[in-house]
This record gives sequence, structure tokens and C-alpha cells, in this order.
Amino acid sequence: MFHMTVEGRFSAAHAIREYPGACQYLHGHNYRVVVYLAGAELDRLGLLIDYTDVKRALEVVLAPYDHAYLNELPYFTAHNPTSEEIARVLYRELHAALFVTPDLQRRVRLVRVDVFESENQGVGYGED
Repeated sequence: MFHMTVEGRFSAAHAIREYPGACQYLHGHNYRVVVYLAGAELDRLGLLIDYTDVKRALEVVLAPYDHAYLNELPYFTAHNPTSEEIARVLYRELHAALFVTPDLQRRVRLVRVDVFESENQGVGYGED
């Protein structure tokens, strides 16, 4: 089994509605996003998936979040913009952006997306 990671970053502000502490107020993070992919079969070039394709898809997915007030984005008007919810929505958006060919859908699996809001804390989301 082959495992691949690709990282991206974005900066954003949010406020956790109804949180009983300082995080209920507007504040920001420099988020680090780590994408985990896996598969047992390589393509004809010997690649699991091209890093360039993964990086490009991740950049496209992260672009709307960079320097945004997350609470105002459509998904987060109904969901609190916690790291958990950010990881879930990024996983789903990246999955849709990456697996556009039958070959990739067959060979490669998006295992998890981790979202770190600081150097020392983060959360991951995956669908098995």
C-alpha cells in the first residue's frame, strides 16, 4: 500500500457560536491542512497520483477560505466553524475535486484531511 501526504495552508477568522469562553469572539488562525491519500496500484508512470494534481486541487479548495470570515461562508452559516467541521467540509470538497476520472476513483482513496489551527493541535476527518 502506498501512502501520500500533501499540505496546504490558509489564514482565516471565525467565532465559535455559543462557546463558553474566549473562542466565542472573533479571532483567527493560520491553518495547516494535511491531506492523506492511499492506494495499492500505481499508474503507468509509477505514480499513485501526481503531486501537482493534488496540490492544484487543494489550492482550489482552500482559496475561498483564505483570509475569509468563516462564519459568513455558506456551509458555516448552519454549522459552527470548528476545526472538526472545517476538516469535514474540506474532505468532501477535496474528494469531489480530485476524483474526476474512473481510474483515480478505482486506484486512489482519500484517507483523511487534518486541520491544524496551531502547531500543537488539530483534528482529522475521513470517511470509511
